[in-house]
Amino acid sequence: MTREIGEREGGRCWWADSDPLLADYHDDEWGRPVDDDVRLFEMLTLEGFQAGLSWLTILRKRDAFRRAFRGFEPQVVARFDDRDRERLMTDAGIVRNRAKIDATIGNARALLDLAEQEGSFNAFLAARLPPPPRRLPAHVKIADLAATTPESDALSKELKKLGFRFVGSTIVYSFMEAVGLVDDHMPGCFRYRG
Repeated sequence: MTREIGEREGGRCWWADSDPLLADYHDDEWGRPVDDDVRLFEMLTLEGFQAGLSWLTILRKRDAFRRAFRGFEPQVVARFDDRDRERLMTDAGIVRNRAKIDATIGNARALLDLAEQEGSFNAFLAARLPPPPRRLPAHVKIADLAATTPESDALSKELKKLGFRFVGSTIVYSFMEAVGLVDDHMPGCFRYRG
């Protein structure tokens, strides 16, 4: 269900009111805790594909990404071969970037290895990022927002050591925001909890 801009009483974060798709994503997903490995893999992948592009571009292509990457099932993506790579490189519905496609396939394999050791990707994250999520102070301004934190730096380094790619600290921090590992809703947003 796509809402009209400004339909939500109480306001939204600064980035979410320019398009109904962003508003829906903000209202229904962004910052809500995720504990499902498939959904976590999807969000990590989409954040990586977003590098250098707008999030709105990725949201507009999300359904195509889900089809192309077979629902982001890590067990399926980990088995992708050269034919799948070529299929993805010709799929106009997604961002056709060979390095990002290769990283997604490799990340699925790395996630499966990690889940075998840790029980799940979610368990791995929970062991490294303590709850409750950080909340922004009531006086915060857009200019105060960081693109990285010491936690995203550490998680990025660890993921890279485990074989993940396209997981720089900025991508990892955006992922953390998206899946509720931090709470960056701004004061004035209806989802802000001070």
